[in-house]
Formats: sequence, structure tokens, C-alpha cells
Amino acid sequence: METQNAKVLMKTNLPLPVFLRGKVRDTYDLDSHLLVIVTDRISAFDVVLPNGIPNKGHVLNRLSSFWFRKTADIIPNHMAEAVDDVHCIDSYLPENQKFTCPPYLRGRSMVVKKVKRIPVECVVRGYISGSAWTEYKENGTVSGNAMPEGLVESQELEKPIFTPTTKADKGHDEPIGMEDIVKAIGKPLADEMEEKSLDLYNYGREYARERGIIIADTKFEFGIDNNRLILIDEVLTPDSSRFWDAELYEPGKSQPSFDKQPVRDWLEESGWNKEPPGPVLPDDIVEATSKRYMQAYEKITGRQLAFLGDND
Repeated sequence: METQNAKVLMKTNLPLPVFLRGKVRDTYDLDSHLLVIVTDRISAFDVVLPNGIPNKGHVLNRLSSFWFRKTADIIPNHMAEAVDDVHCIDSYLPENQKFTCPPYLRGRSMVVKKVKRIPVECVVRGYISGSAWTEYKENGTVSGNAMPEGLVESQELEKPIFTPTTKADKGHDEPIGMEDIVKAIGKPLADEMEEKSLDLYNYGREYARERGIIIADTKFEFGIDNNRLILIDEVLTPDSSRFWDAELYEPGKSQPSFDKQPVRDWLEESGWNKEPPGPVLPDDIVEATSKRYMQAYEKITGRQLAFLGDND
């Protein structure tokens, strides 16, 4: 497969303490901060697939840094440095841990504050799709809340709704009610998370809509830093959100999206039983998915994706 940047980063190996290896991100401990590296790994149906998607890590990391800057006046966030120069992490390393950073850090990683994570996925839906549509067809509800009759798939809701879920380290996230969040963290903080989630979604949706993308739904995560709520993890990316092409939008059916939909569709048709190990993706599916991620980045930011290190 030929792409502008065909090299795929599937794993990292730095001489630093590992804080966490997730499905997509490798996170290293920098004492008071963390170094988060977004690889090109891709997961589907909770399984990491054997081959990755070129450029995916760059898109996810750079879109998050783009939105962190754009939304800082709505709520502070955990980003300390977007790693465009590998030397920028030197100040976070003790003298005895200094090392020559690999070029792949550039563009696909950031240094973030280490904070206390709140174990809630703050999901906001502006359109009814995915699992929400499945539940609505069966029960007329979304996350257990009654919805108006007569909605069709992918229809825009009268106003966005807050449908939080648990943040599961393993297995599937489960819907959670505000009363449960209030019990866990108190009403003022729970109310602030809901308010900021809706504010962030509304800002991002309007910004993206002007650039030809509908953000149908998304999820946010929050942490506590010096007794204040801050935005963490990723924000308004194709992995955390459902991005649709506004020109192709047509309620009443599933919409094509700027994410890993080609991967999911191919896997559904492949006969795979959705148990590890996952199958190797064909080149054409990998290339189609890579293009979708890059198109999302370029439409939203108005910039071409410039590469800063993988092939140096």
C-alpha cells in the first residue's frame, strides 16, 4: 500500500516507566506528567487488530491538541506540550533519565498533566444513531430515558442529550444515571461535568458543521487537578465521536462516517467470530480507512496533514 506516510507505528519502546498500554495509546510516566503516544493500532469489537492504519495516530493526536487549544476557554485541559519537537520533553525528564527521543514522537504524542481521572464516559448525543438507535427501536428510550415517538435513524434531536456511561478498563461501558454519578462524586461536580460536556459538544458541533462535518455524538473524559474539573484523554476525534459528511447526510438510514467504518463493515462480512486474534485487514480497507481519518483532520482544521517524524 502506498500512502504519503506508509510506515505504521504499532508499538513503542522507550526507556521510561510504562504507566499504561491501551488499545491505541502507550503512556509513559514522567513523574508529575505523562507522555501519551498515539500509535496507529486499531481496535474493533474490543479486539486490537494485527495491522494498523497509517497516519491514524497523527490524526487523533493532532485533532485532540487542536481542540484542546480551541476549547481552553470553556474548560481547562491536561495538555502541557504537543510534541512537535522531541526535545520538548527534556524538561520533564530527570537528569538520570535523559535519552535521545525517537523521531516518531513528533506529531503523534503529547505531554499531559497527571491528574485523578473520574471513571465516567460523558457521552453527548445530538443525533440518534448506533446503540442509541438500537435501544430506541426496542424500547422507545435512550439510556433508559423516554424519547419522542416517531424518530428515524440518524435524526437530529431537538436538543443534545447527556447519556453518560461507566468507564470500563475491561469489557463494555454501561449506561449510568446521574443519580449514580452524584453518589460517587457529589452533585456540584456531576452537574459541572454535564454542563461542560454539553458546552463542548455544542461548540465542536457548530465549528465542524461550518466545515462540512456533522458530529453526531461524542464522549468526553474529565479529571480533577488541584480541586478543579479539567478535560482529559482525547477530544472530538473520529475515535471518540461519530463524524458524518454533511453533504451526504440523509436521515432515515445509517450514515457514512469519517472513522473506522470500512474496517467494521469488512469484519462483519468476513465471518470473524469477534474473538482474538483478529484477522489481518486487506490493503484496500486499510487505505480507505486511512483516507477517512485524514479527510476528517483536513476538513476540521483546514490544514494538510504534515508529517513530523515517522520517516526521519
